[in-house]
Amino acid sequence: MLSGYLVWTLTEYWLHRIVFHYVPPGRWEQRLHRTVHGVHHEHPNDALRLVFPPVVSLPAAVAVVLGFQVLLGAHRGYAAASGFLVGYVVYDTLHHHLHHRRPTTRLGRHLRRRHMQHHFRDDSVGFGVSCPYWDLVFGTAHSKRGNTVPATRSAT
Repeated sequence: MLSGYLVWTLTEYWLHRIVFHYVPPGRWEQRLHRTVHGVHHEHPNDALRLVFPPVVSLPAAVAVVLGFQVLLGAHRGYAAASGFLVGYVVYDTLHHHLHHRRPTTRLGRHLRRRHMQHHFRDDSVGFGVSCPYWDLVFGTAHSKRGNTVPATRSAT
């Protein structure tokens, strides 16, 4: 389960960085991209707009379970897939909370502040919503002042 969760955190970061912020060349691809994630950036405070719609997330969940089973066998595959899917549910719940509630804990306020910086100040950094440590590892973290940390400089 832990390995599946770790795979989820990397998937969350890279999906958000590469796929969700990719600018497609064609009109059809732009419409698909807008449906999957673009509308979220256009209307980040709209509680009725899902980040990852069920029409995409349910088939993706099935693919994840089958993929882990093929790679690891039935028992280990189910365990890893469950860790991955728990990570997704934690991310989706946390992401909704950061947008539509006021966190009361220090960690919650920190995560909300950095995610709102991603939406309203600079969407080219701050891709790890539930796993901000990957932004430090890959050089896409916000600085403490709200500016970005250059990728060539250490984020520590």
